[in-house]
Amino acid sequence: MLIHPDFDPVAFSLGPLQVRWYGLMYLLGFLIGWALGRYRVKQPGSGWTAAQMDDLVFYIALGVILGGRVGYILFYGFDGFLHHPLILFRVWEGGMSFHGGFLGVLLAMALFARKYQQGFWQTVDFIAPLIPPGLFFGRIGNFINGELWGKVTDLPWGMVFRQTGDSLPRHPSQLYQMALEGVALFVIVWLFSAKPRPTMAVSGVFALGYGGFRFLVEFVRQPDAQLGYLAFGWLTMGQVLSLPMVAVGLILLGLAYRHRGG
Repeated sequence: MLIHPDFDPVAFSLGPLQVRWYGLMYLLGFLIGWALGRYRVKQPGSGWTAAQMDDLVFYIALGVILGGRVGYILFYGFDGFLHHPLILFRVWEGGMSFHGGFLGVLLAMALFARKYQQGFWQTVDFIAPLIPPGLFFGRIGNFINGELWGKVTDLPWGMVFRQTGDSLPRHPSQLYQMALEGVALFVIVWLFSAKPRPTMAVSGVFALGYGGFRFLVEFVRQPDAQLGYLAFGWLTMGQVLSLPMVAVGLILLGLAYRHRGG
């Protein structure tokens, strides 16, 4: 049985300003995504410039932060928002929804594509391989905060989280998601996108991969206390939101290769 290290969520302080690990993880995710994007921009025939990449990161950051926070409130904490509307702005405390951030980024990409006269799906295909590093660091942030833990388990790597209020070993589901959504998804999408692919194919692989991985991890992740199981005694909000991503991924792949074949 392992014990969660019970990290101090504050990485360091600058006078009255507290810099939290959770925020630093998001910053690292953006920086790694930017560096990978700069690398891709330099490849022959990329059709992108370094200046566009720099601007793109700004749009992605807005989409992730605004969409992720609004999505979390709508999907997981709407009742709390009704009682305390200002919790919407407490981003530093955690509480970000990937699915909300995903929708926020799509909206941001639509605005970016319009500004630079780029195709929407070409833009989304370009950024898809840059997203998993952000997921990797985001899940590390969840682990540091001791949040989003898993169900009770008797497996040897079960971990006790002080934040649960008990001493039961649980799945470190944050680390599972870090490995699947951050590492495995990155390898799959990065390698798949290394060769020219039909428009929408890379986006399809990303949506299918993330939706599938998230759906599976939800079986060992403790459902949100305020929501519990939504149906069948096992279906969680995370699974409800991931199923459309799987469907969209399959549809995009079908359209991509049907169009190429035609």
